[in-house]
Amino acid sequence: MTDLEQLALRAGRELEDATALEILQWAAGTFGSRFCVTSSMEDAVVAHLASRALPGVDVVFLDTGYHFPETIGTRDAVAAVMDVNVITLTPRRTVAEQDAAYGPRLHDRDPDRCCALRKVEPLERGLAAYDAWATGLRRDESLTRAGTPVVGWDARRGKVKIAPIARWTQDDVEAYVADHGVLTNPLLMDGYASVGCAPCTRRVLEGEDARAGRWAGLGKTECGIHT
Repeated sequence: MTDLEQLALRAGRELEDATALEILQWAAGTFGSRFCVTSSMEDAVVAHLASRALPGVDVVFLDTGYHFPETIGTRDAVAAVMDVNVITLTPRRTVAEQDAAYGPRLHDRDPDRCCALRKVEPLERGLAAYDAWATGLRRDESLTRAGTPVVGWDARRGKVKIAPIARWTQDDVEAYVADHGVLTNPLLMDGYASVGCAPCTRRVLEGEDARAGRWAGLGKTECGIHT
């Protein structure tokens, strides 16, 4: 076990009851510029929290080429008004180049491959410059995320993975947004509980969990970044 992995596991235990801001202050103090936040631009809650712990923090966004216009607009607004440095990552191929190589609408025929090409691989390239990264995962979002540690070890990438709002509920998120005037994706007010790529995201129905609108009917709940 590496020193970095030991650090992650120890911090996960010691920070379990810490506030989100305290967790991010620990990350900022421990890693400095080797720490970043990833954001899907569903909302800017974690980016806002991280900017309080580390002004000018890098916020990494994956532009898959399939985003809703509202998502791109949220990214641009975050870059304009928050004390963060937004870094946009893109896949190696454009959508047109991917269509030429794999056929149109790969996301319908093989969504795992599409996510691997347009999300997982670009993120792994983008995270190469960092020792630790933060994400907005919450335990209440789905059963697959129920065991998310506030600080854990990302074995695939050999990095510390931080989920500062893992213990939050949706009510906690909404309260933080209201208290701090945090930017959110307009689609959250239009029936979308989780916002991903446009072809693979729908509005959720009453009683469904927040992730039910992602890859609906395909037996898929994660893009592969967090699995």
